Amino acid sequence: MKKTQFSIRNVGPLREVDFRFGDLTVLVGPQAAGKSIALQLLKLTLDAGGIAATLKKHGRDWDGKFGPFLDLYLGEGMHGVWEAGSSLIEMNGRPVILMDRIRRSRSRPERSYFIPAQRVLTLANGWPRPFTDYAPGDPFVVPAFSENLGFQMAVGLGRGGAIFPQQGRLKKPIRDELTRTVFGDFQLKLDKRGLQKRLVLEHAGETLPFMVWSAGQREFVPLLLGLYWLLPPSKTSRRGDIEWVVVEEIEMGLHPGAISAVMLLVLDLVARGYPRVILSTHSPHVLDIVWGLRMIREHGADPGAVLDLFGLHHSQSMMNMAENVLQKTCTVFYLDRVSGKSRDISSLDPGAADSEVSGWGGLTEFSGRVADVVARVVSAAEGR
Repeated sequence: MKKTQFSIRNVGPLREVDFRFGDLTVLVGPQAAGKSIALQLLKLTLDAGGIAATLKKHGRDWDGKFGPFLDLYLGEGMHGVWEAGSSLIEMNGRPVILMDRIRRSRSRPERSYFIPAQRVLTLANGWPRPFTDYAPGDPFVVPAFSENLGFQMAVGLGRGGAIFPQQGRLKKPIRDELTRTVFGDFQLKLDKRGLQKRLVLEHAGETLPFMVWSAGQREFVPLLLGLYWLLPPSKTSRRGDIEWVVVEEIEMGLHPGAISAVMLLVLDLVARGYPRVILSTHSPHVLDIVWGLRMIREHGADPGAVLDLFGLHHSQSMMNMAENVLQKTCTVFYLDRVSGKSRDISSLDPGAADSEVSGWGGLTEFSGRVADVVARVVSAAEGR
């Protein structure tokens, strides 16, 4: 598929940012480099009308002014990131006039599905919070995601038994990996006793409420429910209206083994034909997998090598997924907080002279420094 170009100029920390999105795109960079702002601006570009309609439906008012709208969308105080006469967004080389798109607000299917980094905030005592439970100054993507989770629960998710593991939901090898790395012996269930429905973990008749789950489980369950929405258990492989999937900080709270399991879900999204899947991450483990995929593709290896990355058996359904994934393109971009610029580091070449490429945007710098120090210490000790 032809790559989509998205450019940002002079918006907050983003001075000169250019992305060419592949089928799977990963953004890396230090805190406050602007990854979240860039991704939220992408969603606003794609879905401005629907976003404005949702805000109006919930009584949010910006009096036709762009600054107050940005405070409602990006979060309180964020209007200052936009510099009149200097800030610019382009899609495929054409300027995007956001205010024109906002004025044409009307409810219609959104083209993008955004899973925010703050997803743990979407569950209050084990139940999705309604849109109106959030303050007007909270970033739009959080209550919007929370409302989608609430809709899923309202239409019956979990009424027929366990929410996870659930027969027919997700490929069995992926379910098994999530059981092993995230849930252990527990099942995720809907508890309908008492006055308030809630999500609980259950094992041998004992239930654990949301607040006593592990930090990783609290972070992961909203992500799982969002991915459930995107991976329907039917003959329809994906949500037809959704062309863009954005997942921020996919590794939040997770052990590397669990990150691998979640990356299997991401690869399933790609294999099912979502045109653009975009991740932001601070995890070198994510780029390990992306680099492995790149090497397997470049060297024409059998799709089974993809499954070997994850230590999985070569079942037919997983081989089909791996084969589809190897036909897709992966791109990686580094956002530099100092210069405010983006850099394409997609080669992820460990031998590159460019430290941002070889160090994967700084994600491997610490481990490399540890190895250097340990090697020096060992060499000195052996020389004594």
